Amino acid sequence: MKLLLGALLFLGFLSGVSLLFQGQGSYEKLSFQSHFGSEYTGAILRTEKGDIEIEFLPNNAPNTVRNFIELSRSDFYDGTRFHRVVRNFMVQGGDPTTKDETTKDLWGRGGPGYIFSDEISSLKYTRGMVAMANNGPDTNGSQFFIIVAPEAPWLSGKHTIFAKVVSGILVAESISKGAVVDNKNYLPKEPIILQDVVLK
Repeated sequence: MKLLLGALLFLGFLSGVSLLFQGQGSYEKLSFQSHFGSEYTGAILRTEKGDIEIEFLPNNAPNTVRNFIELSRSDFYDGTRFHRVVRNFMVQGGDPTTKDETTKDLWGRGGPGYIFSDEISSLKYTRGMVAMANNGPDTNGSQFFIIVAPEAPWLSGKHTIFAKVVSGILVAESISKGAVVDNKNYLPKEPIILQDVVLK
């Protein structure tokens, strides 16, 4: 029963994640240098519901961590919404189109204008892990999600884990429990704004 529930949640999750780059035209495939170096070890995601602090995992996903840092440094995430919340499973954000109410039909499809490859590791998809949303293999951009379920093994091998929550997991869990417009897109009725990403 538990596995069946997990599979059903995963299928529903993919129905939203798969919209990441759909209908948005062609994207440049971004390549990174193999060397990773940064003074930042994590970030604080500031929301109206409270702060969520994450720690980067550069040994497992150096390019993905670098991408998140560079987008954060340019204030890319500021003002975006957690546009997809699945109760007791995950919360998803990072789509720049969610800054504009008039582009609601595009929410869940936005990105930075490029894509880059997966960095799949042996890390387990458990509570507090932060991973990239995508539109299939090697289509990462800016959207990410935070797992609030105890575990989500059905995600294994499909999404790059690049950080973990070290403080504020109850904030993420609270966001996941918010009322949604419908059970198809899981758009929160109450806007949940990512006000700022503070690198640390």
